[in-house]
Amino acid sequence: MRKQLHSYSVIIATATLLLGGVVAHAASKYVCDEPKPETMCTAANTCGSASAVCTVNVTRSGYGANVKPGFPKAKNNQFFCIKAGTKVVWMSSSKNTGFSISFGTDSPFDSDNAILGGGAKPITVTAQTPGCYKYDAGAFTSGSVYGMAGGSKPELVILP
Repeated sequence: MRKQLHSYSVIIATATLLLGGVVAHAASKYVCDEPKPETMCTAANTCGSASAVCTVNVTRSGYGANVKPGFPKAKNNQFFCIKAGTKVVWMSSSKNTGFSISFGTDSPFDSDNAILGGGAKPITVTAQTPGCYKYDAGAFTSGSVYGMAGGSKPELVILP
């Protein structure tokens, strides 16, 4: 009986170690954590071009902020790509909604400041520095009791 219990213990310990190793090596949920995130860029998820503006709509939904790039079939808070030199208009289609987009100290745009705008105040910046970026997105409704809604950590790639 003791030998059988010892065998089960060894099997359980081995399975736990193997499963732990698999979990530790699982792919990150962030595209920017991948070795070459720019390879995830396609025509279907690239917004704008040197001759076409990229429009990004920031809205509030419940207690969260949604960021939706302006290309067909785009989804809220999805990863997207922009070519360097592209003008990007951050805006909100929701009346009385303000937003804040912050890249911290590593902004890929022509301004290192947070992008602050709203339904009546779109903000235009130019994509400059190639790389993969995670950013904080927040949105608020004028007169809202609960203030800023955040919680989304979208990502984007600036292509050379």
